[in-house]
Amino acid sequence: MNKKRIALIESKPSRNKFFELFNNKFEFDSFVLCSNPQVKKVLKRDVDIVFNPDDYDWVILVGSEPLKYYTKLNSITEYSGRVVEDKFLPVINPAMLAFKPEAKKSWEDSKNNIIAYIAGELKQEKLGNKDIFGITETDKLHSFLQDAIDHENGFVALDSETTGLYPRDAYMLGISLAYKKNHGAYIDTDCIDEKAENMLQELFNKKRVVFHNSKFDIAFFRYHFGFKFPNFDDTMLMHYTLNENPGTHGLKQLALKFTPFGDYEKPMYDWIEAYRKRNGLLKADFTWDMIPFDIMQEYAAYDAVCTYLIYEEFLPYVTKNKRLGNVYYNILLPATEFLLDVESNGVPFDRDRLVKSSVLMQEEIDSAVSKLYEYTEVKLFEKAQGKDFNPNSTMQLRSLLFDYIGLKPTGKKTGTGADSTDAEVLGKLAEEHPVPQHILDIRQKVKIKSTYLDKIIPALDRDERLRTGFNLHGTTSGRLSSSGKMNMQQIPRDNPIVKGCIKAKPGKKIVAMDLTTAEVYCAAVIAGDTALQKVFQDGGNFHSNIAKLVFNLDCDVDDVAKYYSTERQMAKAVTFGIMYGAGPKKISEQVTKDSGAYFSTSQAKEVIEDYFKQFHKLKKWLDDCKKIIEKQTYVYSFFGRKRRLPNVRSTDKAIAAHEVRSGINSLVQSVASDVNLLGAVDAHKEICERGYKKNMKIFALVHDSILAEVDDDYVQEYSDILLRNVQKDRGLSIPGCPIGCDFDVDEDYSLGKFKKKYESE
Repeated sequence: MNKKRIALIESKPSRNKFFELFNNKFEFDSFVLCSNPQVKKVLKRDVDIVFNPDDYDWVILVGSEPLKYYTKLNSITEYSGRVVEDKFLPVINPAMLAFKPEAKKSWEDSKNNIIAYIAGELKQEKLGNKDIFGITETDKLHSFLQDAIDHENGFVALDSETTGLYPRDAYMLGISLAYKKNHGAYIDTDCIDEKAENMLQELFNKKRVVFHNSKFDIAFFRYHFGFKFPNFDDTMLMHYTLNENPGTHGLKQLALKFTPFGDYEKPMYDWIEAYRKRNGLLKADFTWDMIPFDIMQEYAAYDAVCTYLIYEEFLPYVTKNKRLGNVYYNILLPATEFLLDVESNGVPFDRDRLVKSSVLMQEEIDSAVSKLYEYTEVKLFEKAQGKDFNPNSTMQLRSLLFDYIGLKPTGKKTGTGADSTDAEVLGKLAEEHPVPQHILDIRQKVKIKSTYLDKIIPALDRDERLRTGFNLHGTTSGRLSSSGKMNMQQIPRDNPIVKGCIKAKPGKKIVAMDLTTAEVYCAAVIAGDTALQKVFQDGGNFHSNIAKLVFNLDCDVDDVAKYYSTERQMAKAVTFGIMYGAGPKKISEQVTKDSGAYFSTSQAKEVIEDYFKQFHKLKKWLDDCKKIIEKQTYVYSFFGRKRRLPNVRSTDKAIAAHEVRSGINSLVQSVASDVNLLGAVDAHKEICERGYKKNMKIFALVHDSILAEVDDDYVQEYSDILLRNVQKDRGLSIPGCPIGCDFDVDEDYSLGKFKKKYESE
């Protein structure tokens, strides 16, 4: 047998000892894209390699630059340790392990795969036409479905191909189905008749249906076919349970890692690229219905086959770990059903108010820009430059701030090494001069108009509701994220104009419920700190109570805010700060900012010490958590969510400390979030069971808030239902004192602030 010819390509010269790193298993020729070690990031113009891949059987590509140069692919983490184009073996750069210990497993897995591929012990597989095929004829579909129904296996994998992201805006092109291992079909929806629909529903009733991103697929199947899924699983949520890091849950990523089929999508995407070039189409103008069935069928069928295999891989891990199983089966799956209805309900908007608000915001922008040009420094800039100042020009803004106003750069740099003028920098500079704050205000107003008001109007459905996405897998803490037509988690808080456009229809009200000091409440219970629990049991203003207790103030709790506002602010800053691992320096900065009076680091240290004298069990719990995190590199939340924290082993002390803080914060933030989510899920279930679904519509969860549109006559009943379910004892309650819930009822989500600011005249 001929010896394999192997090459290894790095972006530039390094000290990596790859022969040893690959366990001395094979010899190879070494190359670099760029021979100049001084180049920071290797660009195409820097490449001076002389190399022909055809001279080698295998080519190991180390890092993102070689991967992109030879394959046009961008994600090294996605392809690390996998075969690309039958020859290339990408791998992450092992040099990163020194400051990113979390990448160690990826490196080890990738290294072992590469060794196995080169030795011939691991091979990329491809299924034949008998196992991966398309169905366009109705009689063949009937036969296939009957085989699926009769098969002994208790589950099927199901996927859909659609022309868009929302059921009301798109239609289904086809259905992918796998009812046994390594055997899948892509079904053209045009061949689905009434008999096939009945057979599909029979299949869904009989088997457990496995999706990858069930919320997306079920929404389409429900809307276009009316299908029901009594029992379903979701491999995306399974993976999220096993690895909470965002951006790692895509089917393609998991198929590369857990199936032998490699990048089975690539031929289709190559076809798409060629089609776009041939027809002069921009990426945004290409739609999936342009792909012929014979091109789509293989890729789509593989989706179902891979989902099937991934399910078999993940199921044992989810079921054997009771804590992870609780998260998956008792939180994520019920929440999926709930969010399907939430997204279908849609966010109620007032079109007329949106149009009016867009005009109002433009007037505010024009006024703010006019005032900007009145500043002496701006006039001097324009006179010297001989042109109008453009606040959107980073170069002009930098010159204005640092050359003409004379502000000192904060030290923060851009990727190119220039002085930054981002929002964080402008916020700091605003403490020294009004122009930076004025620029921030203009930017905020422009963003509100362009990102929200102008984009919402064309995105409204015919019922003037906006249907956007809520994601269960987008954060490490378990908090919902939002994406799609509008990010509900990023609605501007300080300006009421967008919230004011979220308006109930006539005869209805917006009911907003907010959890109050939920994270501190959860920490008090988890830590077993009865002193902190008693503050909640005593009632009244929480932060005033804390201040009176910590500083031994000689007044009633109700008078603390009046006579001891600084002490109250200090107590509030410490209370929230310690949940995020804030130390004296951070507390000092926060109190100084909030109170307007300088509060030193030494003062902050004393306050923290006094605080923990009162709540010593909380301090012990925080210290114990730190030790556990440093020892285990992971923690479990009260409800069973696992937070993996490998960077506590980082050689960079700042990174390690941040990882500890993230872990402790997750123990309270994720629990408070789950209390809110589970309360909403159970409340919605009760609403449906009592036949109130048309009268009470939860349409969003925003941070610790639950938002609903409710018929006027049902507001009190809805509030009672929600309160009862949110405050349900889930083993995490203070005796005699359920978690706090504040209710606000108004015609719009701004709770009257829109009218006061924009319609009071």
